[in-house]
Amino acid sequence: MKHKAIIATLYGLGLRTGELINLEIIYIDGDRNVVTVRQGKGNKDRTIMLSQILKLQLREYFKEYKPKTYLFEGQNGRLYGATSVQNIIKQAAKRCGIKINVPPHTLRHSFATHLLEQGLDLRIIQKLLGHKDIKTTQIYTQVSTTLISKVTSPLDSL
Repeated sequence: MKHKAIIATLYGLGLRTGELINLEIIYIDGDRNVVTVRQGKGNKDRTIMLSQILKLQLREYFKEYKPKTYLFEGQNGRLYGATSVQNIIKQAAKRCGIKINVPPHTLRHSFATHLLEQGLDLRIIQKLLGHKDIKTTQIYTQVSTTLISKVTSPLDSL
C-alpha cells in the first residue's frame, strides 16, 4: 500500500523525488483539495491540485501507517530515502514488463505531458511544476508532439 501511494503521489502531483520525501502532512489540504510543496527546487513554494482518487488513496495509506510529520516516513519517523523511492519505481516498472530504466522523474514528465494533452495551458503547467522559465516547461510539448505524430489518421485506416 505504501509503495502504491508513493507512485500515485509522484504522478498525481508531478513531484520531484526530493519534494516527495520532504512532503509534510500539514501541507495536504483535503478540504480545499490542494497540496502545498514547500521549498521545492529553487526554494520556491507552489500549490498543486489534489485529485479525489489520490486523496482517497492517501487516506487509506494514512489510516494504516499513521505517519507523524512526513507523509512518507522511513524507519523511526525519519525521512524516507531517495534510493528507496528509486527502487520502488524500478521494481514497479519491472513487474509491468518495462525493460528500460524508469527513474521517478518519469512520473513527473508523464504528469506534465498528460495535462498538456488534455489541453491545459502551458503557463498553468509551468506553475504546477514550479518551473522558473517557460522554456523548461516547453520541453514537454516536444514529448507530446512526438506522441501525436504516431497517431494514425482515420483517412489512413480506410
